[in-house]
Amino acid sequence: MKMTEENSAGNSEITMDDVKNLIKKKDDIEEQIKAYYDVLEDQGVGVEDPLVDAEGFPRADVNLYQIRQARHSISCLQNDHKAIMEEIEEALHKLHAREKAKREEDEAGGEEDTMELQVTLPPPFARVDAVSQGSPACGAGLKVGDEVIEFGSVNTGNFQNLQNIASVVQHSEGKPLRVTVIRDGQKANMSLTPKRWSGRGLLGCNIVPIHR
Repeated sequence: MKMTEENSAGNSEITMDDVKNLIKKKDDIEEQIKAYYDVLEDQGVGVEDPLVDAEGFPRADVNLYQIRQARHSISCLQNDHKAIMEEIEEALHKLHAREKAKREEDEAGGEEDTMELQVTLPPPFARVDAVSQGSPACGAGLKVGDEVIEFGSVNTGNFQNLQNIASVVQHSEGKPLRVTVIRDGQKANMSLTPKRWSGRGLLGCNIVPIHR
C-alpha cells in the first residue's frame, strides 16, 4: 500500500490527455504507413519484391526511386509506431497505478480502467481458426481463437489483406517472426519460424481476416 502511494506520487505528471495525444500520434503514423503501402500497391510491388529482373538488371516497369523511398519510409515509420505503442503502454501503466491508489481511498475511477483496456490492446486484424498438430505454428504456441495484432512487419496499422501475411511468410522461411496475439483479453508474444514440415505450407495454421 505504502509503495503504491509512493509510485502514484511519482507518476502524477501523466494525464489521460497525454495518453490521448500519444494515441493521436499513433493514428497519424498508421495513416502514413498505409499511404506508403498504397504507393507500393500502385507500383504493383510489395515490401520485399525484387527490384531487378531475371537477368539482374533494374526493373524498367516500375519507379525504383519511388519504391525505395516508400520502403525506407515504411521501415522508419514502423520503428516509430513500435516506440509510440511502448510509450502508450507505459503511460497507461502509470495512469493505472495512480488510479488504483485513488480507488483505495475512494471507490471512484472505474471508467478510466475500461478505457485503459481498450486503448492498450489495438484492434486485431486477423484470427487463427485452425492449427495443425506438429506444425511450426503449433510449436510456437499459436492456438485457435488467437486474435492477431502483429505478424512480423504486418500490424493493425498497415494490414490490408492476407497477401500481406503470405508475403512476409514467404520471405521469412527459416527466420523467426515476432507474432503478437490477444488471447482471453491478454496480449501474448511468441516467436514463429516459417519452415517446411510434414504438412502443407510453412506455418501449419489457417488465418482469417477480421473485418472491422
